[in-house]
Amino acid sequence: MVATPIGNLEDISPRALHSLAHADAIAAEDTRVTARLLAHYRLQGNLMAVHGHNEQRAADSIVEHLARGKTVALVTDAGTPAISDPGATVVKKARAAGFRVVPIPGPNAAVTALSAAGIADGPFLFAGFLPAKPGLRRKALERLGTLPYTLVFYEAPHRVVECAEDMSTELGPERVLVIARELTKVFEQIHRCVLGEAAAWLREDTHRQRGEFVLIAEGIAARSEGTKLDWERVLTTLLAELPLAHAVKLACKLTGAKKNAVYARALQLARAATARRS
Repeated sequence: MVATPIGNLEDISPRALHSLAHADAIAAEDTRVTARLLAHYRLQGNLMAVHGHNEQRAADSIVEHLARGKTVALVTDAGTPAISDPGATVVKKARAAGFRVVPIPGPNAAVTALSAAGIADGPFLFAGFLPAKPGLRRKALERLGTLPYTLVFYEAPHRVVECAEDMSTELGPERVLVIARELTKVFEQIHRCVLGEAAAWLREDTHRQRGEFVLIAEGIAARSEGTKLDWERVLTTLLAELPLAHAVKLACKLTGAKKNAVYARALQLARAATARRS
């Protein structure tokens, strides 16, 4: 399992190059991409394709190579194999057949982005790619939003704006977001803002919507008790502008308060407001 550069081709280890040079076969997510990497370092290799559409079949072929005493190096287009990329099925089948699996560490986009994000040290949850369909994406964010972890996502350029909008709605507009794009490449950009400003920042310049993205949202637990928002004050403000259910949901996201308590208080405030009007 050989990690390869996520952009800058110089970010590859001597050990990785040695493995690629001496493997009997190189299993690659896209053989064209890997061929360019090999050409850059003047290496040659017997390339075979292992991608999301053929991984089961390719895993069997790799196990057959191993059974004949061959060494196989598995790479993806960029970064560490089996991290939001093909590889896990191959590893599982190779291990089940009794063969040794050797990880050769190197670049990983999520960890690279975290190192430059300035998010408080603590637990983080790598969620990979969110669902492409808006409804499923929002439901996934709703589930993740209450967890006390920094949240790390990958996102495609054609979905990044709508993803930022959904994150603001479901996680709360005041959470810090770090947008990292084109890491290690010529046009690398790392921008820090609050979620409520993220979509507008992306729209200001179409170049900001290009490339491969890592999105890092601050976790609820990152707020100190001294700066934690007063949920009742937030709820009262939201109820003046939004329907009750939406106000409750957003108040919980912003403050980390428990839904049952917030909902009960919202009903009380709504009844009091109705009584005053009558």
